[in-house]
Amino acid sequence: MVENRENVRRRKLVDYLKTNLEKGYKLDELKWALIKQGHSRTDVMTAIEQAQAEMPEKKPVEEKPKIVAKVYSEPVVVEKKPWWKFW
Repeated sequence: MVENRENVRRRKLVDYLKTNLEKGYKLDELKWALIKQGHSRTDVMTAIEQAQAEMPEKKPVEEKPKIVAKVYSEPVVVEKKPWWKFW
């Protein structure tokens, strides 16, 4: 019965760490916040190790190449005619 409670407590710590890491919090900040809340340092460290093992490795984000289309055209020159030479 005692082992079951410890497993549940560690599972909650692991879930807490995983959700907050996904939100963008730093691991060191989460570690010290949990220790200050009264969790033992060994429980926090084992939960961190387990959370890191369960989380998938982040792939580097590949940026899509930018497609730039440049149109170079020569200026169109319109021959100006005086008004008396309309035809």
